[in-house]
Amino acid sequence: MKILLIHQNFPGQYKHLAPALVAQGHEVVALTCKVKQATTWQGVKVIPYEIKGASTPKIHPWLSDFETKLLRATSCYRGAAALKKMGFEPDVICAHHGWGESMFLKDIWPNARLGLYCELYHLTGKDYLNFDPEFPSKNPEADRLRIRMKNMNNRLHEEVMDAGLSPTQFQADTFPDRWKSRITVAHDGIDTDLVCPNPTATLKISDDLTLSRDDEVITFINRNLEPYRGYHIFMRALPEILKKRPNAHVVLLGGDEVSYGAKAPKGQTWKQIYIDEVRGRISTPNWNRVHFMGRVPYETYLSMVQVSRAHVYLTYPFVLSWSLLESMSAGCAILASDTAPVREVMTENETGWMVDFFDKDALTDRLCELLEDADTRQRMGENAREFVRTKYDLQSICLPQHLEWVEKLAQLDTRPVLD
Repeated sequence: MKILLIHQNFPGQYKHLAPALVAQGHEVVALTCKVKQATTWQGVKVIPYEIKGASTPKIHPWLSDFETKLLRATSCYRGAAALKKMGFEPDVICAHHGWGESMFLKDIWPNARLGLYCELYHLTGKDYLNFDPEFPSKNPEADRLRIRMKNMNNRLHEEVMDAGLSPTQFQADTFPDRWKSRITVAHDGIDTDLVCPNPTATLKISDDLTLSRDDEVITFINRNLEPYRGYHIFMRALPEILKKRPNAHVVLLGGDEVSYGAKAPKGQTWKQIYIDEVRGRISTPNWNRVHFMGRVPYETYLSMVQVSRAHVYLTYPFVLSWSLLESMSAGCAILASDTAPVREVMTENETGWMVDFFDKDALTDRLCELLEDADTRQRMGENAREFVRTKYDLQSICLPQHLEWVEKLAQLDTRPVLD
């Protein structure tokens, strides 16, 4: 079988699936804007395409997001047309359509089956658009109209999608009913052999400080430190946490940019905004126990969760972070927000503790309680790891599900492109 993979940051979600498909004997090609020259990665032929065009100045703000996706779609279309001229005819196309790239690929290959990575459908309910009252909508009466436009990329893909894949039930449930019969829920998978407890793990903070399991380490991980992942709530709890836990080291991982939600006010970062908000209430000796790691290699991140005595994970009702399941796989004792995506993978007092997302005082109290209770930490950490091993293990559970999904996708009747 000939399989085409589309991802703007290849391999992305196809990191494990792509080599597994090669191992099964399939011809696998990836089309991506990430590389400049054709190359090979784990048996996958990686072909570049160039994004051409630029966003229109002063375009209507509701159209700017879609125009960016349209530029990627037309650029990818040209790359696909060139690939077709080289004689490549895929049986199956697997695409993360979130950036728009796969919008017109069935116009190139109408007989190919298109399988989409269905990450999220944008919703306007209070648990989605206005979950956090600190950041209210600037124009609430127009929200439904704006979000409908934001979903234009999703809607155009739905017309040609033969099958979809969502990593969690929460994410699948954001999609309209007309999608759901075509969406399979299967997580990307956690390498539980790699992400495992390590009693001898150490985390180098600086030349003068290396932390181990003997230290009281509180961890907090975001791709970028921002409100969608509760960074503001955690920072507001930090002064009391440091006062009540005089021996604790707090280690935060994450960049200064924005992955989700609104950008910080011009010239600022969310990271610094909340540092400035709480720094006056934290003494210098206490502040010296707070360590911002920025973005680090995966090996450092893994050491971080392995030395963690208590891991805090907060999120809006949104896409679930890999870091939560990986922390569970590492046997962390976890204190998380009581929000829908977390409740799908955690059970209160069995695999972790949960608190109201906005209640910084409850977060402080329960975190301190957890740090005092070694037996509970061990019990929940062991349960969390076992849960991930039995439900989300990469090799025994999730990768076989993905491979089966591709096989079934190849057998479907293809949906035609509509005028």
